[in-house]
Amino acid sequence: MASSSSASASSFHNTTDNLLFPPPPPSVITAPQTLPNASLEPASIQSIITSLSLTAFVEGGYMAETDRNPLEIPSPFPLYPATTSSCSDPNQGPSTDNVDPNSYHRPGFDPKRRNASTTIYYLLTGANGGQGGSPKGYLHRNRGRIIHTLHRGRGRYVILHADEKPCRVESFVVGKNVEKGERVQWIVEGGKYKGTFVLPLDDKDGDEGDAEEMIFISETTVPGWEVFDHDFLDRKGLEMLMEGGQEKIRQLEWLVKVEE
Repeated sequence: MASSSSASASSFHNTTDNLLFPPPPPSVITAPQTLPNASLEPASIQSIITSLSLTAFVEGGYMAETDRNPLEIPSPFPLYPATTSSCSDPNQGPSTDNVDPNSYHRPGFDPKRRNASTTIYYLLTGANGGQGGSPKGYLHRNRGRIIHTLHRGRGRYVILHADEKPCRVESFVVGKNVEKGERVQWIVEGGKYKGTFVLPLDDKDGDEGDAEEMIFISETTVPGWEVFDHDFLDRKGLEMLMEGGQEKIRQLEWLVKVEE
């Protein structure tokens, strides 16, 4: 796994043409694919994690669910989980009424129902010189529509429009400098893969008082988030979406979560 990340970092920085987006520092590309350890974070980051009861998250970074709308609605989604690896269609898979809800973590989950919305805090942290830190969110998709709001920090989002042929790659910076086109609010529609990584704070434009790199946001998912509606992009899926284009694959493969 380390050698693959190192190769990605090398190829990224040796490429001058046809960049999908400006590359991050090598420390972000090669950051280990393990659950983050809050005890290794700088004190100011630990304070945020503790104050908001954030926990390590499989997408990368830390999260806490802050609201689950008690209003339930009929699910607009298929009755099978969105865990069909390597499929460009998030709704592709064998329909079944025999799914075991207990295998999808939340007690009482009914695949025929959804909460109207859910909201979470989500935090990615700087690479911290390779000591701790969780600077990237791995490429994944949700069936629901997600509204993002920035609280602190700066980063880049990479969106793979898997529902378009050919798959369009979009990227943009989230940050407080709206005059330069940075976004403080953005929406990712269901069925699209998204990945994220932390950028250095601009000394002139960063949050006053922020000494640490981070992306600290809220996300509201409509209908409400369920792991049943979530899946990661795997390497084979990336190759399919990029239609075998090796240069694009090299630039994106470090954002693919490697199955252990």
